[in-house]
Amino acid sequence: MPHRRHASPKEEGPAVIAAGARLEAMRRRVRLSRVAVWTVIAAGPVALAVAVTSTPTTTVATAQDRSTDARSVTAVAADPAGYAQVFMTAWLRSSADDTATAQARLAQSMAPDVELPAPASDAQPAPASVTAVRSAHTGAGSWSVTVAVQYPDGLLRYFAVPVTTDTAGTSFAVTGTPAVVAGPRRAEPPESPYTVQVGDGELTRAWASSSPRI
Repeated sequence: MPHRRHASPKEEGPAVIAAGARLEAMRRRVRLSRVAVWTVIAAGPVALAVAVTSTPTTTVATAQDRSTDARSVTAVAADPAGYAQVFMTAWLRSSADDTATAQARLAQSMAPDVELPAPASDAQPAPASVTAVRSAHTGAGSWSVTVAVQYPDGLLRYFAVPVTTDTAGTSFAVTGTPAVVAGPRRAEPPESPYTVQVGDGELTRAWASSSPRI
């Protein structure tokens, strides 16, 4: 059996020093690893703080965009055609001799400075229909709405109704007595894009049979 040689005290010294150096290096690596881990963990709150700090800028921009969209919608909604149509319906169904009716009160609430129509022997009966056909912007907050009025006997008349609006386009008022005006001119239909005339035959009969009946 071979004899095992034991290290002398002189030989054990360098070995102990080397082992201590390796242990210290391992401890240093552990400490560095812990620092790296805590750095990664700390990066979460830091990133969150950056995101929170930058959020108001985005929110402000979004609010500004919505404000711009709201102004655009208000500009479109300022057209008082519907308001003028409702007023004309109530005004033509009212009489200066009876201001207590529901139609008279409605007309006066929509046009406080406009007198109700005076009754006349040749006055037309209540209209069958009232339709706004054209709106013209005449100035800052001023409009002229053309309204078509059809009577039960088939008579058709057009009235111009002056209307004012506020800067936000949310309040309206009729500012003057409706005036009879000429109606819009009839537009000529565009020319047909088809230039070839097809005579009577199978093709025209097939087209006629497939066309919807009005």
